[in-house]
Amino acid sequence: MPAYSFEAIDASGQSREGVLEADTARAARGLLRAQALIPLSVKPVGGGDAAGGGGSAGNTLTRWLGGGKRVFNSTNLAVWTRQLAGLISAGLPLERALTALTDEAESEPQRNLVASLRAEVNAGSPFARALSAHPREFSPIYTAVIGAGEQSGNLGLVLERLADDLEERQVLQQKLIGAALYPAIVTLVAIVIVIFLVSYVVPQVAQVFAGTKRSLPFLTTVMLSLSAAVRNYGWWMLGAIVLAAVGVRVALAQEAFRLKFDAAWLKLPLVGKLARGYNAARFASTLAMLATAGVPILRALQAASETLGNRAMRADALDALVLVREGAPLASALAQKKRFPGLVSMFARLGEQTGTLPVMLQRAANQLGAEVQRRAMHLATILEPLLIVAMGGVVMLIVLAVMLPIIQLNQFVK
Repeated sequence: MPAYSFEAIDASGQSREGVLEADTARAARGLLRAQALIPLSVKPVGGGDAAGGGGSAGNTLTRWLGGGKRVFNSTNLAVWTRQLAGLISAGLPLERALTALTDEAESEPQRNLVASLRAEVNAGSPFARALSAHPREFSPIYTAVIGAGEQSGNLGLVLERLADDLEERQVLQQKLIGAALYPAIVTLVAIVIVIFLVSYVVPQVAQVFAGTKRSLPFLTTVMLSLSAAVRNYGWWMLGAIVLAAVGVRVALAQEAFRLKFDAAWLKLPLVGKLARGYNAARFASTLAMLATAGVPILRALQAASETLGNRAMRADALDALVLVREGAPLASALAQKKRFPGLVSMFARLGEQTGTLPVMLQRAANQLGAEVQRRAMHLATILEPLLIVAMGGVVMLIVLAVMLPIIQLNQFVK
């Protein structure tokens, strides 16, 4: 039975909001009137416009601009999955577990979403199918793992493993962001300081020596030319940068260009290895989780390949899927794809030989994740002093450009 969110007025004129279950929106309004409430609006939970047409263009525009706010962010989804796993493992039926999570929801959108899932489950729909009705909140991989857990009868165990995977992935992303945050802040501050010095300080100094009718030092002349270019064409430069960024984004939307770009990105000295390790760790971890849940290897490979953000590595994973479908072992199929680290194929071979493929793939994912963290911290350690030295060098050139005319004038006076 579907769920509907409502807004109504009671007999005293107070506004009431909530969620109820009914076959149709008309039946939901009837239930509200039976409770002496005057319905103002009744909308299906998790759906679009109840009228069915007015919001289509707006929703399309919202998706094109990047979509609205999600109900579950990565942290909330991991916590919610862990809570659901605990309730199911304790022996609570799925419907009662969802009821408890609905009551404990932190926000109204979250409460409506969980109520919608509970309504679908009460109506006899499998939990995985109820989740698939909300693709923005629950990825196809998440849904596939839940479906496998339902079919195997080990939903609680699968949810625990899924929560572990979400938490490990979040920790890795946070460490990568933390490693890149300081260099990004230093770079931004350096750009702002240089633009301020070049566009404001240097012209002020130039006005002081404008009446001396003496030739300025070469460095000062160059800096004044750069300052004039920034002041006269700064907005044009900014517009060109924005247009170039938009052009790159549009080009990356083209599959052929994106494939070549990602392949070239993997060949870069430092960030290339970082990208290879991060994508391979996600691939191995997802494949291990799906295999543990009992998902067939071909379907697991298809789903795991979708987690690869690098299109070149995704193409290699899909090629490996074709080889496995034709009868090749997973290890030999991955070994033929040189973009994947050899660690993945090595552990996959050990897993196939010992019958512990999910365990070995998870070990490969853990080692690759640790290596990615180490490389990220090493890269950040190198970048931090380099950026500081570069910023100091640029500021020193600007200061010299300002000081040289003063020194020259003092010598002339003497």
